[in-house]
Amino acid sequence: MNSPAPARAQRQVRGRIDKRNAVLDAALAVFARVGFEQAGMDTVAAEAGVAKPTIYNHFGDKETLLREVLGMVTDDINARGLIAVHELHPDAPDLRTALAETGVRLMECLACRQAVAVRQLLAAESVRFPELLTEAQASGLDRMLDLLAARFAAMERAGRLALSSPEVAARHFFALVSNELMILSSQGARIDEATLHRVVESGVDTFLRAFAVR
Repeated sequence: MNSPAPARAQRQVRGRIDKRNAVLDAALAVFARVGFEQAGMDTVAAEAGVAKPTIYNHFGDKETLLREVLGMVTDDINARGLIAVHELHPDAPDLRTALAETGVRLMECLACRQAVAVRQLLAAESVRFPELLTEAQASGLDRMLDLLAARFAAMERAGRLALSSPEVAARHFFALVSNELMILSSQGARIDEATLHRVVESGVDTFLRAFAVR
């Protein structure tokens, strides 16, 4: 007969993970709503449905909690972005459609509620924690742009794009499909699916006018 101890230990581990995730989700909501300085651990605990000591047991202090929140969201966004670019095939039959699909997937990552909240936090706390933006970019944006540059280099070798620098082209592409959405987001505008597709497709068309081989 199997001992109940392993099953009980698994339940305890799951319980700790569930509580940790609940605290991170609650902290993101509270930080985004009132800012780091005004956010109280009592408020985070109440929103997460846990006791305040639970937060300190998991994270130690509020600054560590902030960094863990940012890490959780940026890791998820960056992973999804890398997958989207990885699935951009240099030999896709319809280049415009392939680039638009990749752009939409990237912008869906950046336009989600958690990503908007993180950008607001990074902007609000840039003076207090100037290294946070650098860490967020280094954690995934640069890797995503490097992978995108590699895809564009393969398209250049295949005679589909004319580039002076795949790295510059990758940054141009990202800017063209993201800038208007980031401005709308910073203004508090709701980015619906139609707006997202319109902005991305316009950016792709501008990119192809500049770099597509005629």
